[in-house]
Amino acid sequence: MTSNPAVRPPAIESPAALAELLERHSYLADDGLATAGFLALRMGRPLFLEGEAGVGKTALAKTLAEVLGAPLIRLQCYEGLDASQALYDWDFPRQLLHLRAAEAAGVTDVGRLESELYDRRFLVARPLLQALETTPSVLLIDEVDRADDEFEAFLLEVLSDFTISIPELATIHAEQPPMVVVTSNRTREVHDALKRRCLYHWLEHPSFDREVAIIRRRLPGAADRLADQVAAAVQRLRTEDLLKPPGVAESLDWTEALVALGARDLDPDTAARTLGAVLKYREDHERIVKRGLAHLLNGAGP
Repeated sequence: MTSNPAVRPPAIESPAALAELLERHSYLADDGLATAGFLALRMGRPLFLEGEAGVGKTALAKTLAEVLGAPLIRLQCYEGLDASQALYDWDFPRQLLHLRAAEAAGVTDVGRLESELYDRRFLVARPLLQALETTPSVLLIDEVDRADDEFEAFLLEVLSDFTISIPELATIHAEQPPMVVVTSNRTREVHDALKRRCLYHWLEHPSFDREVAIIRRRLPGAADRLADQVAAAVQRLRTEDLLKPPGVAESLDWTEALVALGARDLDPDTAARTLGAVLKYREDHERIVKRGLAHLLNGAGP
């Protein structure tokens, strides 16, 4: 596959420059992620981000759109997703109304009617087509592991040359290919053929210090001690045998909930009342409460 020039403002001349721009938009990227993002921009290749839910994959795509000054076009994947839902579809109700109006007006030219029915005005652009027609843009293909194998095969064609063929209309080629971010929570293995077309990066949960920095950057109204305590508690939760270990998104949700309650310290009572902000499964909630929140908070923070 040949490389395609992607959206890259002149200011982004190194991974460090990209990391600095991301930080200005409150996204803290480590050296590995900043390098992967920079290379994806420089080489015009999709960036495949894999990791557990809540580690910042989707947030990176959103922040890249802000950095590039480009609209974010998001395709949320799910089981059963097909080409008409991801690519384009025809507006059948409007086509039918047009046909009835033409019949009422006495139009009998069948060839003319057929050409009018498949005019561009009746075409409904879905996310993939929207991204190809929008310059510049950032295309987020979110949770591709939730889609079927058939959709992956279709996606390969689009990402190979950023061209979409519409038999009734024309072949549409992106004047400037979008910056593409593909995410996966690894609920299943994604085929090698798709990964080969992308630059790959695995996102880990952040270290304690980085998580504290993220919380303080995103929620400056939180007390420093509270940010430390939440980060430490979440780090401990990730060592427990949970159905869904909390990610950074849950750390931020928990901190925001505590700030909304006016809390400046994380004690067992407050933690119990707000545990639903960080644990989203009943079994996980009961397991932690049964073990005792004092154990969870023991030593949290300085």
